[in-house]
Amino acid sequence: MQGFAALDWVVIGIYFALIAALAAWVMSRKQQNTEDYFLAGRNIGWFVVGASIFASNIGSEHVVGLAGAGAGGKIPMLIYELHAWLVITFGLDISCLYIRSGVFTMPEFLERRFDSRTRWFLSVFSLIA
Repeated sequence: MQGFAALDWVVIGIYFALIAALAAWVMSRKQQNTEDYFLAGRNIGWFVVGASIFASNIGSEHVVGLAGAGAGGKIPMLIYELHAWLVITFGLDISCLYIRSGVFTMPEFLERRFDSRTRWFLSVFSLIA
């Protein structure tokens, strides 16, 4: 097994330098309120939000597990993935509710719907889980 060549290290260095520069640029921008923090001031397109949600959903179980299960011809894995349409439909309904109520997070919605104890319960439960 061979080690990295000089070009490999250069590419890795450039990659980390770009990521560090991007992080420094983002940190230099000031968020004025929760809308700026959670929704980027409503200045990004739907495709950026969709790509972010899609990318955060992909993990090793998708790359390795579902590919292996699909290669084995298992129908239950197909059905499992088709349930994503139900989640998308539910998400659209909930997003309309969020937009109408003017909230940005689930704990904030629970606080408006019930009280601050419910918000704290969800926050603590999420941290423990």
